[in-house]
Amino acid sequence: MDIYIITGASKGIGEALSRKVLDPGHIVFCIARTRNEELLELARTKNAPCTFLEHDLSKTDSLESLLDGIITSFPTDVNSVTLINNAGVVEPIGNSENNTPQDIAISVAINLTAPMILTSVFIRKLMTYKIAKRVMNISSGAGRNAYPGWSAYCAGKAGLDHYSRTIFEEQKNISNGVKVISIAPGIIDTGMQQTIRSTNEEDFKLVQRFINYKENGLLSSPDETAQKLIQLLYKEDIWENNPILDLRNL
Repeated sequence: MDIYIITGASKGIGEALSRKVLDPGHIVFCIARTRNEELLELARTKNAPCTFLEHDLSKTDSLESLLDGIITSFPTDVNSVTLINNAGVVEPIGNSENNTPQDIAISVAINLTAPMILTSVFIRKLMTYKIAKRVMNISSGAGRNAYPGWSAYCAGKAGLDHYSRTIFEEQKNISNGVKVISIAPGIIDTGMQQTIRSTNEEDFKLVQRFINYKENGLLSSPDETAQKLIQLLYKEDIWENNPILDLRNL
């Protein structure tokens, strides 16, 4: 039995990833603020075990108990466990001095703190499991390049990359350690892109570039992106060297 834990599973890449792994031989745990009833119906149709957990990832105090409850429910015949930290928010958009303390805190909580906590608990709770254990962090080119107007988002994703590097170094020489990668998936046609395109140019000077991506058909679909990400899960060499990857270069 292969187990997948996916955050931000109600829409975009997270929903597409969840759909791809629905199978009678898999157990899927979807975490998001709102349930996706179509996804659950698809799981029932496929006779694929799927549990949807409604949780706001900015509420970080309860993340340990959330993941602990998931792990406690595992069956005995587990072959692998994969945590995909996919949830993310681009807001707040605008120069840093115009971002409210609350908005900054929520952004960092969702984009960085939540993945760190979930990964930490994942490693600790599964330490004695002699199975394949993987963490795939969904990063962004914004973590590797500065975009004016996205200070919180860029900082959160840069932190996620560097956290992944550190976990990679900590785990690489541990027998049956956790494998980790942080991968930028490219520019995907999701709700986040809609938010970016609707931004005032005064807040995000590069907004026209992202409008052009859409108008020129340069956006990947969540479905094709999810398919490529799932394929990477089973390429062992991907997990052995540099943990910082860009899907467009693979």
